[in-house]
Amino acid sequence: MTSSAAGNDRDGSPGIVLIVDDAPENLAMLHEALDAAGYRVLVATDGHIALDRIARLLPDVILLDAIMPGLDGFETCRRLKADPLSAHVPVIFMTGLCETGHILAGFQAGGVDYLTKPIKPPEVLARIAAHVRNAQQMASAREAVDAAGHAMLSIDASGHARWQSPAAREWLRAWLTDEGQLPRVATTWLAQREPEALAIVVDGRRLSLSRLAGDLTGTTLLVRKRASAPEPQALAAAFGLTTREAEVLYWVACGKINRDVGEILGMSPRTVDKHLQHVFEKLSVETRTAAASMALNHTPSSS
Repeated sequence: MTSSAAGNDRDGSPGIVLIVDDAPENLAMLHEALDAAGYRVLVATDGHIALDRIARLLPDVILLDAIMPGLDGFETCRRLKADPLSAHVPVIFMTGLCETGHILAGFQAGGVDYLTKPIKPPEVLARIAAHVRNAQQMASAREAVDAAGHAMLSIDASGHARWQSPAAREWLRAWLTDEGQLPRVATTWLAQREPEALAIVVDGRRLSLSRLAGDLTGTTLLVRKRASAPEPQALAAAFGLTTREAEVLYWVACGKINRDVGEILGMSPRTVDKHLQHVFEKLSVETRTAAASMALNHTPSSS
């Protein structure tokens, strides 16, 4: 499966939408409306085909019929949400059923929105635009965290990964069980309020976890830190920086903001920013995230 919808080639389209419905007339109507709005459209007529489509290309949002023969929409959604690779994709349920029990079942399965038939294309387009925008913003945030030398994932109360950023999938491959669960020491830590961070060392491998946030479902957001940045002297030699520029880059790579860097190095935040601008120019980057990523990815063997 592709790692992120944000990384898919959309050919300039506003996003990728998967429509899952066993009624050809609904598929045709929605496909026409979405295509006219510029979306790249995928279609599936049942849950099994939908899962196969998603395994090949991750969409930005899924329009999912709740009642279908075979694998219905509720079970399809539950399977999507159980897979960390697709769990973050927003699912909008579509159905002629409007009873409270069915609406609750859709949200309990992991849906983020609910449309009742007959479907009104303008309403569908408005809701899709909102959910695609939110999903792409979240994907950008996860990618920025990865670029800064960290990784983000969501863990439920039992320690199972609900979704992972691209770097998290790479770094945690050796740590998660076949069921996608963290080591027991980590799940025990999850159940506690303190401490805020945990370091695990197994066979010389180090995994650092920090608690970021939680929600009513018991999900906790964690970050796994990569190896620390090389010392300022190594950064200066590798990138042609002055001593001060290398020191600023070092602390930025450690996650410090300009005010903190200034306090550490005994200079004003404005002076820190001036040094940082010189660093950007020498590294041919435009953001502190990109500069930090270059520092964190540098090793003596790569110089």
